[in-house]
Amino acid sequence: MTRKHLYTAPLAFAGLLLSAPALAQEAAAPEAVEAVSGGTAYIFNTLLFLIGGFLVMWMAAGFAMLEAGLVRSKNVSVQCLKNIGLYSIAGLMFWVIGYSIAYPGFEGGFFGIADFPYAMQGVGEADTGTGYSVASDWFFQMVFCATTASIVSGTVAERIKIVPFFIFVTLLTGFIYPVIVSWEWGAGWLDAMGFSDFAGSTLVHSTGGWAALMGALIIGPRLGRYTDKGMTVFPGSSIPLATLGTFILWLGWFGFNGASQLAMGTVGDVSDVSKIFVNTNMAAAAGVVVAIILTQLRYGKADTTMALNGALAGLVAITAEPLTPNVGMAIVIGGIGGALPVIFVPILDKLKIDDVVGAIPVHLIAGIWGTLAVPLTNTEVPFVAQITGVVATGVFVCITSGIVWFALKATVGVRPSAEEEMAGLDVGETGIEAYPEFARAN
Repeated sequence: MTRKHLYTAPLAFAGLLLSAPALAQEAAAPEAVEAVSGGTAYIFNTLLFLIGGFLVMWMAAGFAMLEAGLVRSKNVSVQCLKNIGLYSIAGLMFWVIGYSIAYPGFEGGFFGIADFPYAMQGVGEADTGTGYSVASDWFFQMVFCATTASIVSGTVAERIKIVPFFIFVTLLTGFIYPVIVSWEWGAGWLDAMGFSDFAGSTLVHSTGGWAALMGALIIGPRLGRYTDKGMTVFPGSSIPLATLGTFILWLGWFGFNGASQLAMGTVGDVSDVSKIFVNTNMAAAAGVVVAIILTQLRYGKADTTMALNGALAGLVAITAEPLTPNVGMAIVIGGIGGALPVIFVPILDKLKIDDVVGAIPVHLIAGIWGTLAVPLTNTEVPFVAQITGVVATGVFVCITSGIVWFALKATVGVRPSAEEEMAGLDVGETGIEAYPEFARAN
């Protein structure tokens, strides 16, 4: 079942609402037991989208705090501005055009566009035949779009100007991300071949990861990061802030994955949402423990930042299929996800790819792993389809985002001057320092 909207395919009511609204991520068909009446199911489904939506919206705060904690003090203010700005731009662009591209109503296609901007229901109106409020649908979809942009923000931190970053976010949320979504959740060609991504390991996280990777390659590393003498470590401004951000993201992920069940009108639906919560939590916990163990073994000391990224990588990995695994498999999937930042962060540094917060291993690499792991627990999903989805997403996002990054670099420019970068972007880009009482270093 895809994210295809039910206003194009009305539900069959026989006194009971037995099927889930097919507007979002794929979900296993719930058992048709003890379903509530149509109006009540409409209310429960809408509440699921709204509650899940505001939990995912709260992840914007998590990304902001995580990034604020992992960048240097002289760049915290601008990082906060980037996060509140990108969330707002994503909302506007997804209403104006993004949603209409993501869900054009053309099955099996590569690209389409419906009427735009998106029209909400009128005051007091409710089409119970859809199974949910269309406004709740839009809100739930929009916060996923904003999450994709947040991933890019952390990778290219500390060496990009605000204006080109916001221009990139505008195109990412208005076009690049919606096209990828349309291929699967919008009943496009990937959905037709059996590709499955329950809550967006590839469609959201790998999309953001590929865009971040291209940005890191084209913009280049921070000044002084890689020298002839080796790599210079730039400690973040606040480990407590980064930890708080991680816990906020962990909390928000229950909405990210749980509400992607897309229905709460039957006993089976609610039971499945509960299972998704457990698997999501256990995958994250496994990611933390594995990251702690591996860093202790490799460096003789446990790395706090790796533990934080281990949690996030475990969450990303389980996002592609949080329903069908048993708890043991969720732990395995999340644990392998947690190992990926420990493995790939040093590899990126050897390649001189400067990823400030480790978003590429967490969101791109762990997203790929989670997507490829889906057939391990959901035998209805073809492995070939999963590989195809991963490759197609990578190719499209790399090409489109690469064009945008190169165009920005050639026109408005993406980097501040060397003097501004060394002084800190808080001074050059916002004029407001996050910690004005502290002497700047590095």
